[in-house]
Amino acid sequence: MLRQLARLTRPIPSAGPGALAVAVYADGSDETIAARESGFEGVACVDDAARLLGLLCRVWDREPSPQIKTWARGVFEFVLWMQEPDGRWVNFVYDWDGSRNHHGLTSSMGQNFWHARALCALERAWFTFGDDRAELALGRGLEHLVTVEAPSDVRALHLEVCLLLIDRAGRGDLEPIVRRWAHEIAACERDGILMNNPDERDAPHLWAHVQEGVLADAGIRLGEPALVDAARRSAELFLEPIVQGGFDRNSVTPYDVTSTVFSLDRLAAATGEDRWAALAQDARAWFDHRNTAEAPVYDRARGRVADGIDEGRISENSGAEANIEAGGALLDAAAESASLLAGLLPPS
Repeated sequence: MLRQLARLTRPIPSAGPGALAVAVYADGSDETIAARESGFEGVACVDDAARLLGLLCRVWDREPSPQIKTWARGVFEFVLWMQEPDGRWVNFVYDWDGSRNHHGLTSSMGQNFWHARALCALERAWFTFGDDRAELALGRGLEHLVTVEAPSDVRALHLEVCLLLIDRAGRGDLEPIVRRWAHEIAACERDGILMNNPDERDAPHLWAHVQEGVLADAGIRLGEPALVDAARRSAELFLEPIVQGGFDRNSVTPYDVTSTVFSLDRLAAATGEDRWAALAQDARAWFDHRNTAEAPVYDRARGRVADGIDEGRISENSGAEANIEAGGALLDAAAESASLLAGLLPPS
């Protein structure tokens, strides 16, 4: 995973000396591909860079090394540089010179995933490396969370950020808004299943669906067992059957699986029930063979994770999101692979 991410990492000179970003997509030969789902979006984005920064901070906590620190600091510079003066983030750069995409549907500023993920990454980088710029950027970005409504899947990331700030930075002033958001997420449900937004009519998509995990954390932190019960009920009705069936869906991405693993891990921690830890391990096994293709999605020899499985066929492509998310679910393997990065990262 880290080896593939290193292959996809490129300098962004406009963001400053040593600044780095990660290419969005790569084909079967590891040639990078620009994002074009909504017109030409760009070659790299904050959405991926922020998640990579968070992963590298977690790897550093387990296996500190100069390479990981230099890499993380380079990505940190890019995330900081993409924040506008008002505290919001532009998502994509059109090219490796760093020309920003200010107007694209998946790049313009607003209440979106890349704003939330940038906050998550800056918080982790602040606690890992102690850079005061992370705290300042985090403060500017947080101001936008309380003034604009957000769907439950995005709000769950806001809730995660603020729960950590309460625990790690003593931000007790955030508790009222955290309590309100937690109840909003719990209320966004249908027949006991937590939904990603109020307009969702079918079963919720798994991509970025972490409400069960974040709500379980909130229930413990706020002393509200009913929130944990809501998370447990949704996991029983929605997540458990999916994992037991080996994610038997027409299309499954690593992020679908990692989101599920996150919630099951958090439920295990919140409830102390072994069933959730066992289910999380079954979900992780999707990366090796417990899937509809009955074959590894994570090629351990090449150090790359496929973009997903469609109609029982494993994708040949291996982009940033797939490898970042797999790294989060398989953190031990990611940390072990840190020693194999020699010569893969661009010079600092």
